[in-house]
Amino acid sequence: MPIPEEVTGDEIDKDVRQELQSLPKTLAEDVARNLVMVARLLDEDPEGAYGYSRVALRLASRVAAVREAAGFAAYANQKYGEALAEFRAARRMTGSVELWPVMADCERGLGRPEKALDMAGAPEVHKLDKAGQVEMRLVAAGARRDMGQLDAAIVTLQSPELASNSVQPWTARLRYAYADALLAAGREGEAREWFAKAVESDRDGSTDASDRLAELDGVEFMDAMDEDEDETESDGGEGPSVEGRDKD
Repeated sequence: MPIPEEVTGDEIDKDVRQELQSLPKTLAEDVARNLVMVARLLDEDPEGAYGYSRVALRLASRVAAVREAAGFAAYANQKYGEALAEFRAARRMTGSVELWPVMADCERGLGRPEKALDMAGAPEVHKLDKAGQVEMRLVAAGARRDMGQLDAAIVTLQSPELASNSVQPWTARLRYAYADALLAAGREGEAREWFAKAVESDRDGSTDASDRLAELDGVEFMDAMDEDEDETESDGGEGPSVEGRDKD
């Protein structure tokens, strides 16, 4: 697959670069460039990222960072069985528990929420850092919802991290998941409160909490192109408008 000339491979993390030092120099450079493309495309073009990950995998399947990248690319394309196999391989190579939550989420993707819950109660969870433990809690709550256990999902998310006023990288997603679970359980007032809290903490736009909150508040986003032409001209054609409407 073609790689832009400006991609040198030096863009990768130093830890990954160190792993690649076990390879011949030219091969290491090729692998690094493909890994850079995986990272660049993972969110915007998961299929493209998957393609580059397969190239890297063919070149260096015995490098843990390559197996991990291949796992995330497969995961982004909902190839959960393949992703799980790659994550397991990476874990065998490194002995790290870092991938435990995403491995559990793969079990959910494969329709095995019970297995995900088993993993949530495994000793490996205690070895995770705080971010990993929060991620594991999110996965466990999702598994409960998969099984139709909405109240249990809500209880699973109730934690010191949820109650804390401190904003951490995981705060917005945790609050969002809690709000969504409350809404699914029919507790709309509480859900609105927590969607608002998610908006406050979502500094990088990692969730659509603002849209969900607007929906609950009965706010409708309309494109100016859909408005009456005369009305558009009279208001100066300022573009998209926000209108309130009563949901009742």
